[in-house]
Amino acid sequence: MASVSSSPRTVEEIFKDFNCRRSALVRALTSDVDKFYSQCDPEKENLCLYGHPNESWEVAMPADEVPPEVPEPALGINFSRDGMHRKDWLSLVAVHSDCWLLAVAFYFGARLNRNERKRLFSLINDLPTLFEVVTGRKPLKDKPSVDSGSKSRNGSKRSIDGLVRSNPKILEDRVEDEDDEHNETFCGSCGSSYNSDEFWIGCDICERWYHGKCVKITPAKAESIKQYKCPSCCTKKGRH
Repeated sequence: MASVSSSPRTVEEIFKDFNCRRSALVRALTSDVDKFYSQCDPEKENLCLYGHPNESWEVAMPADEVPPEVPEPALGINFSRDGMHRKDWLSLVAVHSDCWLLAVAFYFGARLNRNERKRLFSLINDLPTLFEVVTGRKPLKDKPSVDSGSKSRNGSKRSIDGLVRSNPKILEDRVEDEDDEHNETFCGSCGSSYNSDEFWIGCDICERWYHGKCVKITPAKAESIKQYKCPSCCTKKGRH
């Protein structure tokens, strides 16, 4: 088995390592599938499928050292080769290979801080899984969400309750700089800070956020509101 010459340390290095290993496994399970299939002889010892940082793949015995240099792939993939339909077997190998890729990425990323890990797995999540590639399934599209720093422009209501709704703008900590944004969000009514366990709703006029309970708006009621105006903005409009 090829060894890792140097451990990737930054988000970019770890993602590059992940992408190279993934590319190798994609090739093994698609364009090189006949070669891969023939190497997984059930009569042989326990075999694993490896993807290496140089974009090569290899069917080989597991590493002898304990603990190994990096997490090991699923062991004995060759034993079930002739006991399943070829397509089902390849799909199963793909799922286990997806798990292995994530395990390796987390092994390298365990020393990253929270925001760096979030960025790393956001990059990883933008790629189709091996299972999706092998089975031809398309990944589900994300529901609409708000980008960092963007404002409501389409008149749709915005709410914070930890759930993605059908047509709202959501305040989420999806990117590196948004963790502090949640901590700096205060209810325009009671002044308390953001808590992910509570339902919040944002005013589409002044952009302030409120506890649903403070402005007497429930999640169910929020679904029927096309454009939410907070009590303060409603009062200002009445004065004009």
